[in-house]
Amino acid sequence: MRKIDTKEILNILPEDIKKFLEDVFLRKDLQEIRIRADKPLIAEIGKEEMIYKYVPSREDLRAIVQRISNYSIYAFEEEIKKGYITIRGGHRIGICGRCIIEKDEVKTIKNIASLNIRICREVIGCSDSLMDFVVKNNSVINTIIISPPKCGKTTLIRDMIRNISDGMQKKSFIGKKVCVIDERSEIAACYNGVPQLRIGIRTDILDSCPKSEGIMMSIRSMSPDVIVCDEIGTYKDMDSILFALNSGVNLITTIHGFGVEDLYNRPVFKEIVENKVFERAIVLSSNNGAGTVEYVYDFKSKSIIWES
Repeated sequence: MRKIDTKEILNILPEDIKKFLEDVFLRKDLQEIRIRADKPLIAEIGKEEMIYKYVPSREDLRAIVQRISNYSIYAFEEEIKKGYITIRGGHRIGICGRCIIEKDEVKTIKNIASLNIRICREVIGCSDSLMDFVVKNNSVINTIIISPPKCGKTTLIRDMIRNISDGMQKKSFIGKKVCVIDERSEIAACYNGVPQLRIGIRTDILDSCPKSEGIMMSIRSMSPDVIVCDEIGTYKDMDSILFALNSGVNLITTIHGFGVEDLYNRPVFKEIVENKVFERAIVLSSNNGAGTVEYVYDFKSKSIIWES
């Protein structure tokens, strides 16, 4: 696992908070830092919480928000109304406070009283052992990754993108043009439009773009071989996925779930199941830590072809 680049996080933290968190940044399994006004500072490390004596003030939060917005919060209103800002290094800062509503939509968030620093990391090579299930005869197999939250699906899909985009000489696989529809800026962790993580030389990104629109846009403008997106789940997503299938583009995506039965049992996925969009499913859990692969399922044979 690559060491966490903490420089950009430390740059946004007030000195008092930095002092309490110095040791925690040495932990490779650091996942989140929760900063709430008038409540104890909390770090999430693996499956454990560390609760500190330090209680951040509203002034602490105000200082952090100023730094993550480069002292121009109005310039980041588009990001703020989505509930997060991505900083250099790809780390995402979740924001909670008083939502200002206009025309039934969130216009911005004011009186910010809660921040969640989600640590961005990449695990180069974590998908290597699975690529035989994802590529065949120099083509990409339509694949869906099924996983509960915080089990490593985004980290896995990111590394798959890198392998598919760069190519894999040992497998005689030639790199493909990949378009990533990164609706929540998690896969590529773009900062000012530039990916902060390694996602391959043939990869283009539509950052902060709704999946249903992004899939259509990429097919019309970028001529991708493969489209990748995270966490499909709406009927609009399904329509655009069928459009991609009919355009001859291969797909890799993810859903929240605990097994293949979640794909079969949810009405929203009925059409893509009936149209046999996906050939393979990779099911993850955290039973042996984040990124545990439980099994690989083949939709043609309707059977598990590999399990741990």
